[in-house]
Amino acid sequence: MFKENYNVIGVMSGTSLDGVDLAFIKFNNSDGWAFKILQSETVSYSEEWLNKLKSAIHFSTSELEKLNISYTKLLASIISDFISKHNLTEIDAVCSHGHTILHQPQNGFTLQIGNLPIIRDLVKQTIVCDFRVQDVQLGGQGAPLVPIGDELLFSEYDYCLNLGGFSNVSFNENGNRIAFDISPVNTVLNFYANALGFPYDDGGKIAKSGNVNQELLHKLNDLQFYALSYPKSLGMEFVNAEIFPLINSYSIDVKDKLCTFVEHIAIQIASICSKPNAKLFITGGGAYNCYLIDRLRNYLPTTEIVIPEDKTIQFKEALIFGLLGVLKIRNEINVLASVTGANKNHSSGVIFY
Repeated sequence: MFKENYNVIGVMSGTSLDGVDLAFIKFNNSDGWAFKILQSETVSYSEEWLNKLKSAIHFSTSELEKLNISYTKLLASIISDFISKHNLTEIDAVCSHGHTILHQPQNGFTLQIGNLPIIRDLVKQTIVCDFRVQDVQLGGQGAPLVPIGDELLFSEYDYCLNLGGFSNVSFNENGNRIAFDISPVNTVLNFYANALGFPYDDGGKIAKSGNVNQELLHKLNDLQFYALSYPKSLGMEFVNAEIFPLINSYSIDVKDKLCTFVEHIAIQIASICSKPNAKLFITGGGAYNCYLIDRLRNYLPTTEIVIPEDKTIQFKEALIFGLLGVLKIRNEINVLASVTGANKNHSSGVIFY
């Protein structure tokens, strides 16, 4: 007999490298799944770790193995500090995504570091982690994994959109939950804000001060990825190989690059979330980019755009990886084949009791 209540810590580190998101969540399953985020925090990476994680895509196998060990230790210390700082007790599990370094589902390969068994010994809690590998082995994209949470926790919305390092969406189509990555977002916007000495473009103010370069916009919208049918997912490989070389081939102001890319993001999202009079639920750091949200409203005039309270915006992925962990403990489906393209629905992840 399964429990009705679970106390878990969801842990997520995204491709935008904002830091490690931690959320202590109480889940209740007495009448469908409900949640309450009781404590939450984002722990920023040091400059040294930022540089390591940015360059790890080019590491050799042996360098990656060393990085995996040191990152697992870092993650364990961050989780332990969170537990101790908030005096957390009666924890059923720590459900940790780790940090994606390589994502090549077309080659049957994905690597999230921070999921080594030593994390259990260091944190001294049950750990549920490594959620993507099994899906890739079953022929799936290994991403996105959040849609099961959209299905179980946010089903009243027509579209659930996350604006993080990449934009991804999930929605119901003919009785199936469909989800995929739409475009890069903060992986690109933060890069160009960094070039101007800012960690990010606060509220999209810099982008708003620029002008759209129509030729660049057309070429961005013409990239082959956007014509592919789902399931499909994006990694930094795409940004480094396709996006940066294209944008950097234009000798225009950084503010114009930002303005043009925001327009590109808005166009790509609007082309997917196109149902009239829909409810669009937006989370992730990009929900604070007022200029991007304004451009979305411009392309989706009949859509009700819903932006929730701060905890849900900032910690939705940590929240849902907490739920994925609970579903894994219960041996219930936590990855949908309709989303990832795997050959079956399955319960993914590894448990270190």
